[in-house]
Amino acid sequence: MITVLKPNTTEQQRDHLISWFKTQGIEVHLSVGSEYTVLGLVGDTNHLDVSLVESLSIVDSVKRVSEPYKQCSRKFHPDDSVIDIDGVKIGGGNFAIIAGPCSVESEEQLTTIAERVKESGANMLRGGAFKPRTSPYAFQGLRGDGIELLLKAKEKTGLPIVTELMDASHLPLFKDVDVIQVGARNMQNFELLKEVGKFGKPVLLKRGLANTLNELLMSAEYILAQGNPNVILCERGIRTFETATRNTLDISAVPMLHEMTHLPVIVDPSHASGIAKLVPPMSMAAAACGADGLMIEVHNDPINALCDGAQSLTPEQFDDLSKKIATIRTVF
Repeated sequence: MITVLKPNTTEQQRDHLISWFKTQGIEVHLSVGSEYTVLGLVGDTNHLDVSLVESLSIVDSVKRVSEPYKQCSRKFHPDDSVIDIDGVKIGGGNFAIIAGPCSVESEEQLTTIAERVKESGANMLRGGAFKPRTSPYAFQGLRGDGIELLLKAKEKTGLPIVTELMDASHLPLFKDVDVIQVGARNMQNFELLKEVGKFGKPVLLKRGLANTLNELLMSAEYILAQGNPNVILCERGIRTFETATRNTLDISAVPMLHEMTHLPVIVDPSHASGIAKLVPPMSMAAAACGADGLMIEVHNDPINALCDGAQSLTPEQFDDLSKKIATIRTVF
């Protein structure tokens, strides 16, 4: 349930109402918008006398949130959420580019790529330390050593780092990581979502290969329900009958999610297409339809990459794409 307050409501009146809601055993989330203040009520609100609340002089309206996701809902939080990651902002008109190799291979490889993508306008560095692979014989990542190399690259470039968590038992290794990525395969690993919610770090949540937008938002709700509001949604393509590309990029998910939720929405065109030459047009399409950012794989030697070289741009290709994205963003 949400309670919308009138514009002339004083802080004292608002806080008095919040205190009363809490005496009723209801948790209150405050959202101060440009025009209205919204109180999001979480808990068992069935016993509340809605007509009584509506009769209060400071209350504009009281509405039930019909969606199963409450805290993610645009009704619950009318204005865009802005996630601040060590000075880099995503959402609310702020656009970020996360770039780097699919997997961390060596200090020289990672540092070289980090410096190049920063020069070309990337705001954050991505790199897999723990790699979920279909084959148990494929390269699984450098694990803890990979995180140490990411932290070294951050020290040299200043770029906040984004890397994937696969198991809650690894969380102690992520204490200095700026953004924890929950990959498509773990989107509905609800126990993992609870743990990253408690951990408090910003979370980049990728849509599952065969999941609906409602299911994506319900997964995000698990994180928010633990008290962590800093969630970034990532559209990375879904599995369809089409085999020409690795996945099918659901570009319509971006404007649709913006209607449904206040959380930032970014796009990963690398995993969506699986083909490097398709990454630039898909990136430009994502920027044009209002995405809050991009996550792009970049490798200085794609042909010899230990993971997903076929979908990785070279630093030169990324630099060219960044210029085009900047041009597209001028219309926003």
